[in-house]
Amino acid sequence: MIRSMHDLGLAAWFGGSLFGAVGLNGASAAVSNPVDRVTVANAGWARWAPVNAAAIGVHAIGGIALIAANKGRVAAQKGTRGNTIVKGALTLVAMGVTAYSGTQGARLGKESPTPAASGVDPNSATSPEAASAQKQLKLLQWSIPALTGILLVLGAQQGEQQKPTEMKKGLLSPLGL
Repeated sequence: MIRSMHDLGLAAWFGGSLFGAVGLNGASAAVSNPVDRVTVANAGWARWAPVNAAAIGVHAIGGIALIAANKGRVAAQKGTRGNTIVKGALTLVAMGVTAYSGTQGARLGKESPTPAASGVDPNSATSPEAASAQKQLKLLQWSIPALTGILLVLGAQQGEQQKPTEMKKGLLSPLGL
């Protein structure tokens, strides 16, 4: 149950951020009125934000519970501690990037309506403040799925480390057996 919560939260965080970058921000360029493009993108992100916050919370709570439930194995099994430390650090980085992205989205929202090529692409009529936020968001939109994608891979590796044969190797290896 704990593992499922942890994985479901991460899947929603990854999938939502990837959809936002590809689907929502990409589709905002198709809005016929350039003044409405940022407004439409921001409205979509604002609707997603509470779900994303819940997904991140579920992922974090599940991760803490998994570490607590597996603390002996994390401490003793070769490779598990390193994976857990890297995954924890990357989770904090991904949370920070997500939060910063939200602040840039809010900054952009204060400039709306403003003409733009898309939700993350300014045009010649975009205000300098909005264009600055858009340029940052354009980079951030790909950083979040990249970071959470790496977390998915590390989580899969942790799942492999829980197989009985891997646990046996990992627990006996530090003993020289």
